[in-house]
Formats: sequence, structure tokens, C-alpha cells
Amino acid sequence: MSAAAVRPKVLVVEDDPAIRRFLRATLTQRGYRPLEAPDGAAGVAMAAEHLPDVVIVDLGLPDVDGLEVIRRLRAWSPVPIIVVSARGHERDKVEALDLGADDYLTKPFGVDELAARMRVALRHAAGAAGPDASPEFAVGDLRVDRARRQVFVRGAEVHLTPIEHRLLDFLVRHAGKVVTHRQLLREGWGPGYTDETHYVRLFMGQLRHKLEADPARPRYLRTEPGVGYRLMVE
Repeated sequence: MSAAAVRPKVLVVEDDPAIRRFLRATLTQRGYRPLEAPDGAAGVAMAAEHLPDVVIVDLGLPDVDGLEVIRRLRAWSPVPIIVVSARGHERDKVEALDLGADDYLTKPFGVDELAARMRVALRHAAGAAGPDASPEFAVGDLRVDRARRQVFVRGAEVHLTPIEHRLLDFLVRHAGKVVTHRQLLREGWGPGYTDETHYVRLFMGQLRHKLEADPARPRYLRTEPGVGYRLMVE
């Protein structure tokens, strides 16, 4: 098998030629095979033709909005989608994630941060064909045994309420990715509660007090301001 055959393909949907050149060089240097599309329609067509392993999409495209690109891709593909955009408004982040994007970076962004988000996205994609997630999750002093519904911190079992278990399990299934308040509310309480964001804040606060050494400076359950939360994986 050739080296090119095992290098993940990354489709960059971006209208700015300078950013495309920068991402092309960065991705190539880090062992990826970049593909480029200058607008949304070309991006969707190239995704269908080349079946990339990851899609990086800007929201401010000249033909269709990047949110529409996400919507069209999600109609037929589970490919990981990372939004990279100058539009840093919380509502744009939330809408992109609720439509099915896997992560969101605001321009300007760090290369190392983009690379880390891509590693997480590829790990999730690799596990998508198997079980919902590994039966065990561990990071630092935190260990979650999903099969037995047990949680341990520094080797001692921590007892969670049923809703806390549902929220933590959802975060484990999406570990490393940002999940929105709406997604957590739907998981914890059902579709009729997607506007009750104070429920999430209350229960995430309770989880932090049970899982974090310093709940005011959490290591595991990080807040994405105005958007949701992320369970760290490293």
C-alpha cells in the first residue's frame, strides 16, 4: 500500500486563497492529503466524489452559507466536519454544531489546536463503525465504566444520579468534542426541554463537584462559553 493511500484526506471548503494555501502547507506537513474547494457547491460535490476523512468548512462562502454546506453533507454523510470561521458569534457556533458539525474554531486559530481537533474527529470516525463508544473511558484520575454504570475518581467510586449518568455518558460518547446545551438537554431531559439551559448549568455544576479536584478550575468538564461543554481527552 502506498504512503498516499493511508494518509487521511482533508477537504478544505474555503474561499480565501491565502487561507487555502496556509492550510494546504500545514496539512501536507502533518501527513494529510488536502483537497480544496473555493465555494460551498464545489465543496459538496468534491465530498461526494472523493469521500474525504475530514471536512474543514468556512461559514462565509460566496455562494451558499457554510451552515447550508453542513446541512447538505449531513443529509448523506457522517464525515467529521470542523468549522473554521471568522464568525465568532455564539449563535453561529451553536447552529453549526446543532446541524451536525463536530467542532468549531474561530479565526485566527492555532495550528496545534486545529491538529488536536482533527485527531479527535478522526478517532470518533474510526470508532463509528463499531459500538457507540468504548465501554471504558479514562483520563487523568477519572475513569468511567459505561457497561457497569460506575464512575471512579482517584480509584474511589463516585455515585451519580440518573440524569448525571446520562449527561456524563453523552459527554463520554463525544469525548474531546464540544456538545451544545441543546444536545445535552435533549439527552438528559428529552426534546421538550431544549430551552431550559439552566438545567444543564445546575447539573454540570453538580458533576464538577463530584469529579473535579477544583470545580472552579475544571480539568475534565470544560465550558465552551455560550455554546456548551467539552469532556477533555488529554
